[in-house]
Amino acid sequence: MAAPSPEPVAEQVSYEDFRRIDIRVGTVVEAEPFPEARKPALKLVIDFGPGIGRKRSSAQITRHYDPAALVGRQVCAVVNFKPRQIGPFMSEVLTLGFPDADGEVVLGVPTLPVPDGGRLF
Repeated sequence: MAAPSPEPVAEQVSYEDFRRIDIRVGTVVEAEPFPEARKPALKLVIDFGPGIGRKRSSAQITRHYDPAALVGRQVCAVVNFKPRQIGPFMSEVLTLGFPDADGEVVLGVPTLPVPDGGRLF
């Protein structure tokens, strides 16, 4: 299957605008199926270390990721969006990823271990 067409580049923003989005790294400490979600998803608990702590996230990543294999892996997430109710689950952070050639999510992750809570810059 051909790769989906990339989205056009978004409108330019200032560095100050970028800094308003707080993207941090954390370690998945719990992962389980989320059968109540409209689209296949997993419920994650991610530890962002002291200061932020553990936060919950719903992520549509079932195509490439098994819940048990996610525990202990680091992921990137936006930690300063308002919480969002997804069915019976309150998602507190937005776990980040990129679409593969079929439009399925591949997680955005650091390539080497970094301290939990580290901020993207």
